Amino acid sequence: MKKKLLGLSLSLAFVSAPCILHAEGNANAGKDKSSSCTGCHGENGNSAVPTFPKLAQQHASYLEKQLQAFKEGTRNDPMMSSIAKTLNAEDILDIADYYASKKISLNAEPTLPPDDSDDETASTAKPLDPKVKMKELMAQGRNLYRNGDITHEVSACIACHGSNGEGNKPAAFPALQSQHADYLIKTLTDFKNGIRSTNPDNMMVMIAKKMTDEQIKAVSYRLSTMK
Repeated sequence: MKKKLLGLSLSLAFVSAPCILHAEGNANAGKDKSSSCTGCHGENGNSAVPTFPKLAQQHASYLEKQLQAFKEGTRNDPMMSSIAKTLNAEDILDIADYYASKKISLNAEPTLPPDDSDDETASTAKPLDPKVKMKELMAQGRNLYRNGDITHEVSACIACHGSNGEGNKPAAFPALQSQHADYLIKTLTDFKNGIRSTNPDNMMVMIAKKMTDEQIKAVSYRLSTMK
């Protein structure tokens, strides 16, 4: 019964997701206006630094929504907030459409950082093979993305972000496929700790706060390889 109720709630949330009307921008104009963004996000929206998000191929509706949030102060980041405040409505539309028109780059197969691969098993006290552990995390992330975790009431990511991490353009739910794993881990952790949003009713806050740190890493590594 619990599984059926959770599945029903996910279906209703997906069907009732608000449709965000997105005005068209000028991608060509957006290329010039995005010059201040290239230092962190790359010339074509494919950032070289894994803690800075890729913007290429992201839904313009989502990018517009986030830039407005930075501009209005409902989402805070010292650098992004200061840049967004200099943009007018037309600038935001143009920049969003420019990055949406670019193709996202693919990531190499993820590897565990040293602090993760040094974990020891309880029974043997021998270091885990990083490749074995990553394989286990990827399998866990694949299952969590598609099915969620009924026991801990963690919703399946597929309900809002699509079968291949392509997101939902009308609802302004972001595409997550081929995003940097490090950025996704930070973002989910920030939602979990109330840093990304102080609103306890925020959908991502409610989901992330029920996820373990391992689940966050698992689904982030999996998303980084989706295309």
